[in-house]
Amino acid sequence: MLHQRGGVRDSTAREVHEAIADLDRQQSQVRLGGHTFMIDVVVQAPPRFAVAVKAAAEAALPDLRPAVIRFRFHAADPVSTLPRIGRSRSHGLILKAPDRPEVADAVGKLNIPVVTLVTDLPSSKRVAYVGIDNADAGATAAYLVEQWLADRAGDVLVVRGDGAYRGEDEREAGFRAEMSARNPYRRLHVVVDEEDRADAVHARVRAVLADNPSVRAVYSLYAGAGGNAAVVDAFAAEHRKYDVFVAHDLDAENTALLRTHALSAVLHHDLRADLRRAGLAIMQAQGVLAGPIRSNPAAIQVITPFNTPPVEF
Repeated sequence: MLHQRGGVRDSTAREVHEAIADLDRQQSQVRLGGHTFMIDVVVQAPPRFAVAVKAAAEAALPDLRPAVIRFRFHAADPVSTLPRIGRSRSHGLILKAPDRPEVADAVGKLNIPVVTLVTDLPSSKRVAYVGIDNADAGATAAYLVEQWLADRAGDVLVVRGDGAYRGEDEREAGFRAEMSARNPYRRLHVVVDEEDRADAVHARVRAVLADNPSVRAVYSLYAGAGGNAAVVDAFAAEHRKYDVFVAHDLDAENTALLRTHALSAVLHHDLRADLRRAGLAIMQAQGVLAGPIRSNPAAIQVITPFNTPPVEF
């Protein structure tokens, strides 16, 4: 029957395969039960995102039982932090960092499995990536913008952070490609938050609006503190309205903006599930869990003012 011989009922085959899967799970539980893992988490990002990652990691702990997981959090420069982690008793690293050669080099010198989080370092020695497919997220944003604008004319304001984060680059590339395919005549105006300061974003957006009266849509592809609220305030200060505003991540700021309809939609994914997958990948790399290590992108959730759940982080 296990070799696909004929004459076996489908229901019987299913029962056998389910029994085998149960045995595999039981064996995995036994192997995990005797292990404690120290996993370091390094996040180079605005403080609110670092706090979000810490909360998501702690929320994921029950999903990783019976293994005992200890997370150590570092909101610091990875180039200086990773060598110290390499000298410690660490079993693995979860890393959010810019895609720079010096970061990839620091990862390459580690003798522990590394999983990249929400933004990838594909040229590094990481074992897996967890997070959304950022190019698809950008394309999804373009689809939503075009659905809202329909056949009306108008330019699009794109707001992003400054840095070599592959995730943001991929979001912008995906957005540009899909916008070009759907309406090659729309102009995109990019505002870069170079200092992670809401007042600077406000000033730059006002300058773009003053010079470009046809801007009527916004795509914010980063998570700078106060940045999206600054964009909304800049439109109000210029006595301008927009038809659609798509942003990323369901934090407290974006939830409040959604509930007042200042945002049209937020592209979101389950950060807790990301941390769970990262923990499992590290345990697989350490040989205590069976199965291939895969980078499976998380599902993109489109959140609107009408399906806004409680604040995620």
